[in-house]
Amino acid sequence: MYLKELTLRGFKSFASATTLRFEPGITAVVGPNGSGKSNIVDALAWVMGEQGARNLRGTSMEDVIFAGTSSRPALGRAQVSLTIDNTDHALDIDYTEVTISRTIFRNGGSEYAINGSPCRLLDIQELLSDTGLGQQMHVIVGQGRLDQILRADPSGHRAFIEEAAGILKHRKRKERALRKLANTETNLSRLDDLLAEIHRQLGPLGRQARVSRRADAIQITLRDARSRLYADDAKRAMEQRDAARSELAAVRGELNGLRRDLAHAKVRIEQVETVSAQASPAIAQASRQWQELSAVRERLRSLASLAAERERSLLAQITNDFGDDPDLLEHRAREMDDQTAQQRELERNARTSLDQATERRADDERRLASLRQTIGELRRTTQQRDANIARLREMIAREESAVQLATTRARDFGEQRAALDRQLAEAIAQRDALERAADADAADDGTAALDEARRRLAVAQDALNAVQERQRDVNGRIISLKAKAEALSDTLDNRNASGALERDADVDAMGRLTDFIRVADGWEDAVARALDVFAGAIVVPS
Repeated sequence: MYLKELTLRGFKSFASATTLRFEPGITAVVGPNGSGKSNIVDALAWVMGEQGARNLRGTSMEDVIFAGTSSRPALGRAQVSLTIDNTDHALDIDYTEVTISRTIFRNGGSEYAINGSPCRLLDIQELLSDTGLGQQMHVIVGQGRLDQILRADPSGHRAFIEEAAGILKHRKRKERALRKLANTETNLSRLDDLLAEIHRQLGPLGRQARVSRRADAIQITLRDARSRLYADDAKRAMEQRDAARSELAAVRGELNGLRRDLAHAKVRIEQVETVSAQASPAIAQASRQWQELSAVRERLRSLASLAAERERSLLAQITNDFGDDPDLLEHRAREMDDQTAQQRELERNARTSLDQATERRADDERRLASLRQTIGELRRTTQQRDANIARLREMIAREESAVQLATTRARDFGEQRAALDRQLAEAIAQRDALERAADADAADDGTAALDEARRRLAVAQDALNAVQERQRDVNGRIISLKAKAEALSDTLDNRNASGALERDADVDAMGRLTDFIRVADGWEDAVARALDVFAGAIVVPS
């Protein structure tokens, strides 16, 4: 075995990768002062595991990294690789050539490798210790080392001899073994203390186990009662849930009936609008006739004024022509009387026609107003029914949510019951384990264990009471939901009855009583109490 090759990268003054190859025999490195001869020796010591910065002629381990020059920047790491010829297998490794590498970084991190495989510093030290190599071996003799050996006392000579004999590794192994033995003795002492504590606790645990047997019957009875209670509560909750669902289905059916009633009301509105559209031409024609008759009346008034003017003119002419023939005057008078009578007859006929047209127009306007009022009432009724349907849908949604919540709570109660059953089983198993671990000869009164069992029983009873209270809350909620569903069903029955009466062809229904009542703000409750059951009454013509 001999050193075959040494490669330096960034170590002290070796900035570039530098490789030194050695041959068997003696190799001398010569050069002037400051050429780096000592750095090669430092590299050998460092790669073999040297940890002291002073032994490498530095203040810190980072000083071995190339610090840079005026023409070359500093490097971030230093690496040294040492290749050893192992053809004689002096090293305990299955390779004929072994390369040991060590790398250090600026941040203080280090890496070690054997033939490129990462390893620990301890692995390198143990590998080299059997061959006399290593950081504390005598293979590297520095300046002043010979003088130190020559001036050493007998104990120092013994240390040098032990290092040369290769027993340093065994001494370190002995030290590690002694440390492990000390730790083992400490652990054994702790185990003895733990065993003593466990034996000390076995007596009370045995008493607790015996006392827990006394509570076994109570626990079994409690478990059976709790199981029966949970089963009954779950069954009752499921029955109430099914009933609520049935009532909900009935409410939905009634809601569909209201929708059909709404569709019928919309059809009636369309029919009324059609009648109104059909009556509009007649109303327009009557308006045109009224306008024409008004024009005729104006013309008749003009003719009457003209006739009166002509009458005055004729009278004046008669007065001026007093000496004319009396027969001629009488003839003219009769003609004027006839013309006046004709004009009056025409005026009476025109007035009669105008009055008739006015009456027809008034009738048409009344009919139109009645149709418009009917359309408005139907629209208000439709809007009210739409609002009622929306309110019913919201109520149905709330009831469905409440039913789902009740179902979820029932399921939670079942899970809680299962959890309590598991806790009971665990308690029984723990009791059995304590019985097996208890000392058969321990015989004490067991008052503390009895108190513990009573406390556990009280805790279980409190948990059972809490579950029962929650179950009662759920039952009350289900009863409330059922009452709401019944009230909703009654409301829908009343509305269905009213809708059926409104749809009856034999009854000319004008609408519900509440559609014709306008209540001032603040009087709603009083009017509702006064109407009572008559609030849903149907109004028909007398």
